[in-house]
Amino acid sequence: MGRKFFVGGNWKMNGDKESIDKIIDFLKAGPLDPNCDVVVGVPAPYLMYCRERLPENVGVAAQNCHKAAKGAFTGEIAAAMIKDCGCKWVILGHSERRNVFGETDELIGEKVAFALENGLHIIPCIGEKLEEREAGKTEEVCFKQLKAIADKVSDWSRVVLAYEPVWAIGTGKTATPEQAQETHAALRKWLSENVSRKIKRSETEVAENLRILYGGSVTAANCKELAKCADIDGSLVGGASLKPEFVEIINASQ
Repeated sequence: MGRKFFVGGNWKMNGDKESIDKIIDFLKAGPLDPNCDVVVGVPAPYLMYCRERLPENVGVAAQNCHKAAKGAFTGEIAAAMIKDCGCKWVILGHSERRNVFGETDELIGEKVAFALENGLHIIPCIGEKLEEREAGKTEEVCFKQLKAIADKVSDWSRVVLAYEPVWAIGTGKTATPEQAQETHAALRKWLSENVSRKIKRSETEVAENLRILYGGSVTAANCKELAKCADIDGSLVGGASLKPEFVEIINASQ
């Protein structure tokens, strides 16, 4: 058995009940590949609304959560709140959280630890900026971000990693399948050599079993070529997850 294909949709700060109902309609109509795990990341006010209306074969994720259980953290959302809405997933460390809101590798690692300790499944994100890729620092940047996450992971079975080159998010530019595969393979090799021996699984087992998604202007037009790559296990999709073509992306591995 290989790694099960996984497609995440990150709605970001988009949507109202009217537009969300249209997304729910096309996801219900599908048909969705039964051999693909599907999770949509929705704005916090609509977590319960979506969980109550989406079919059970579509998971619902928050787009962020804090590193503490409760307290004086105005505007934050707690892991327990996500679970209380019936949701099991959270996206952490998205490039917009890093580069717009200034989240550090250390903070993202702390969020990863807390989310896992509190029973959530996580989609942590890593990726380099354009100037970092052009300077030949893709692996250096990604490995540093990945180490901050990996050091805090207590249960790899509840982790799906997303590699999102920042220069390809929302720009219409996409890493070629060859570029994406090269980075995914390097990430898997890093995991096989660096995952802590304190965990129950061996490093090799984590590296072989962990699903690594590609994110960055994924569309119906390019998803199938990306899905053919040996180390790409699915997609984390932005704008296209708001459109009916999201169903085609979910079915990319068929």
